[in-house]
Amino acid sequence: MDEPFPGTPMATHVAQVHLVAREVFGVVGSKWAVPVIEAIGTDTRRFGELHRQVTGISHRLLTATLRQLERNGVVDRRLHPTVPPRTEYRLTPAGRELHNTINGFCRWSRHHLDEVLAARRRFEQA
Repeated sequence: MDEPFPGTPMATHVAQVHLVAREVFGVVGSKWAVPVIEAIGTDTRRFGELHRQVTGISHRLLTATLRQLERNGVVDRRLHPTVPPRTEYRLTPAGRELHNTINGFCRWSRHHLDEVLAARRRFEQA
């Protein structure tokens, strides 16, 4: 089927973009994804390093989080055929862009903290 107007995305394409975006946001919005992304940062990290750095995460949840981030193109996993096997994780270009976006949200939070807290107090008093 042709596009209704040249340069206009088809409804099925738009629906697919929205679906994928919701799925990725669901993964990134999970409890452990942001701390794992932050722990990897701009470096390459081994599993043990990540487990030590992300306080409170179990091995199972770290594995599951890394797999979901890898599935969605945020993290790249590299297995080195050594004994014992060595696995390293790094952010993909998309993951690095997401990392920058997360840092932007953190800056926004710090900048507007007093406003957010004041709004919450007003809301609770109403």
